[in-house]
Amino acid sequence: SAAEVRTMQSNKRRGGVLITLGVALVLGALLLVGFNLAQENQAKRSSAEAVTVLEKQIPAAPDAPQESPETPADEPQAYTPPDYVLNPNMDMPIERIDGIEYVGILQLPALSLELPIASQWSYPVLRKAPARYSGSAYTQDLVICGHNYTSHFGNLSALEPGDPVVFVDMDGNVFQYQVAEQELLNAEDVEAMQEGDWALTLFTCTIGGKNRIVIRCDPA
Repeated sequence: SAAEVRTMQSNKRRGGVLITLGVALVLGALLLVGFNLAQENQAKRSSAEAVTVLEKQIPAAPDAPQESPETPADEPQAYTPPDYVLNPNMDMPIERIDGIEYVGILQLPALSLELPIASQWSYPVLRKAPARYSGSAYTQDLVICGHNYTSHFGNLSALEPGDPVVFVDMDGNVFQYQVAEQELLNAEDVEAMQEGDWALTLFTCTIGGKNRIVIRCDPA
């Protein structure tokens, strides 16, 4: 009948619309995945390039003082403390690369990561490297944030208590830490991020940005 024909045509049109919508959603998802992968790869390259440059600029640790023939073996050697020990509130030295100022290199051996740390965070900066959120290594309250790229802070949750963490500043001073605990905070709980007497805090957002994974570290 005519009514059945119209019903079949209507169903056919609806089916075509649903198919078109489904194809569009699939293509949109593929484009989003491709975009995210491109950002991830770019972040990985940017970080690696920055680390290479920074490592050339960071001076080597000074050799241990050598005894001279005229100096008795039991005579104490002169010790000159680093500048930050005498003045812990001093600014951390920086190195500028492609318009971004860096304060040093963060090493996470358990994750096989070596990352440049920018002096100040912003969303454009975090697309290239983790960055200082607040504090300083000199005052033992350094907070570092990073994007959840796999090549940046995406695997922070895999760190366990006792894992080593190392930060090297641009003067070659080495600060050694160990993971103390892991927290999961609400993304809007900014104050809690800086609470506690932690020498080093690392954090990143979870997928979707609802929470933040926080790694607390003590001096090693």
